[in-house]
Amino acid sequence: MQKLISSIIYSICLILLSLAYINETRDFLSNFAPFCETENVKPISPQTITSENLGISTSADMPSNMYSKAYCLIDADSNRILTSKDEDMKLPMASTTKIMTCIIALENGDMNSIVTASEYAASMPDVQLNMKAGERFFLQDLLFSLMLESHNDTAVAIAEHIGGSVEGFAKLMNLKAQELGLGNTNFVTPNGLDDDNHYTTAYELCCIASYAIQNQDFMDIVQTPSHQFSNYDGTREYSVNNKDAFLTSYSGALGIKTGFTGNAGYCFCGAAKRNGITLISSVLACGWPPNKSYKWSDTKKLMDYGFNGYTQAQITPKTPLPNISVSDGKEADVPIKRTSTESFNVLMSRDDIITVSYELPRKLSAPIRSGDIIGYEKYTINDGLYISIPIVVSKTIDKTDSRYFANILVRMFFENY
Repeated sequence: MQKLISSIIYSICLILLSLAYINETRDFLSNFAPFCETENVKPISPQTITSENLGISTSADMPSNMYSKAYCLIDADSNRILTSKDEDMKLPMASTTKIMTCIIALENGDMNSIVTASEYAASMPDVQLNMKAGERFFLQDLLFSLMLESHNDTAVAIAEHIGGSVEGFAKLMNLKAQELGLGNTNFVTPNGLDDDNHYTTAYELCCIASYAIQNQDFMDIVQTPSHQFSNYDGTREYSVNNKDAFLTSYSGALGIKTGFTGNAGYCFCGAAKRNGITLISSVLACGWPPNKSYKWSDTKKLMDYGFNGYTQAQITPKTPLPNISVSDGKEADVPIKRTSTESFNVLMSRDDIITVSYELPRKLSAPIRSGDIIGYEKYTINDGLYISIPIVVSKTIDKTDSRYFANILVRMFFENY
């Protein structure tokens, strides 16, 4: 049966092709695929957008005399690196680890749940809340202890409560890192105490913070000056104070977290916002005692560079997109469109160049469904991809079949003969 149908279709095609040599018939058939002529679509040439095109002339000197072994500054809206040094080097990150600990607890825990301190949690070295084994707390109170004073015993108590164990909680931390696309980060502890397999990079630490600051509960915690609470049984009172000096010493500062261990040195991951621009910086191995202030000076230099050297510009995708030819389809070509035509913001300095390029096929094969992604419009800043907008077909095109050709024959004879 299938061979018979194929033979019929083949015969119909031969008839139509032979009839196409008759002028009148050829003119009629030119209204139908695959007999109509379609123009060969040329690839869209890459386009260049300069800062001058956008009216931007701002620039700033690169940060100098930095103390950090590795550092990074990113645009929080896109995670684009604005400046960095050894941003992909795997390094210990000390208590900046607790950014991830806090966000995992917020996303997986009940803030009114009761956390019971284990002997292992209570045994953690300074810095400590000095909780006692068996002592109970509300989870929400412990998050202030975690982020304001960076208590190591608190971190373990939270981890055991949420993950069942430190190892179970570390799995949650690493799963989140994978979700965020971080391939150079690995967590072993919830508090950041030294371990050879516990590390991140300056860039990926910024990405973790970029994710965390989108959580308003997280921001409320890290921006709290002080917090007083008692244990669940009301037998002990506690007071914790924010140790983030950046928060009160830099205009527009949002926080976030300090860190120090003997292996990691002084570390800090911070965020700041001015005039609608949010920047995130990280400094790793930024000195050892007594040079506690190095992390603040490095962070301020990075933030100054970002705010002084970049201006926010608006880009609107508007280049006309061509129809794409279709083979074996009931129509010869198909219109395409972007999934989004909304304007987007980008930080630009005087020397930045945006290149707009297109990944599009020269021809598609039917069947095609409306909404199928067939390419991308890519915006690259200097050498780095900034945003990729999917391009989809905006119409369904079915594949030709025997009924389609039979219908053409019927119409041809009834309309032309």
